[in-house]
Amino acid sequence: MCGRFAITLPDDAMAQLFGAAPANDLPPVPRYNVCPTQPVATVISRQGTRHYGPMRWGLIPRWYKHPTDGPLLFNARAETLATKPAFAEAARQRRCLIPASGFYEWTKEGENRLPWYITRADGEPLVMAGVWQSWQGPEGARVASLAIVTCAAGPDIAHLHDRSPVILPPDDWALWLGEAGHGAARLMQSPGAGTLHSHRVDPAVNANRAEGAALIAPI
Repeated sequence: MCGRFAITLPDDAMAQLFGAAPANDLPPVPRYNVCPTQPVATVISRQGTRHYGPMRWGLIPRWYKHPTDGPLLFNARAETLATKPAFAEAARQRRCLIPASGFYEWTKEGENRLPWYITRADGEPLVMAGVWQSWQGPEGARVASLAIVTCAAGPDIAHLHDRSPVILPPDDWALWLGEAGHGAARLMQSPGAGTLHSHRVDPAVNANRAEGAALIAPI
């Protein structure tokens, strides 16, 4: 986790929710099957001002000469975030929020992969913790990229998978973004019981090019 998610909420509503200035080149919404390497809308804070703009999902370390030089770093484990060279500096200086409507997880039944769609139980937007990096390619082009921070799964979804994105309530956004001082590490905790709701969805979502609202409908 997290390997796929959906974002169906309008950009203006999201920018207002975060109190952020929206960019003009945000990815289109709704999107029901967001995959690594695609652009995702992200909240960062610079000098106390929040910005809502696109980043590549899949952090590119500074020492990569090409985005495919090493493994695709779309997740970062909370337990090793501060010590892994690819993430350590970003964990201290460049943290971000990634809004979603929900994310997908899979279980196995024989040879079949059965997808589940996971949302906040209260129906509110699901805001995931992330870290980001600005990478400069050999020809000077800059790419802003991110990884979603994951932790041990909480009781709501532990039967589906052993990992979960770190999910942040509104009261924790400022601390994670670095606006409220130090101590963001304490926020990297498993979601408590009752935080998340899950339901089975159609295996059509197993194809990374699949799209449409039917992908999140319960079956």
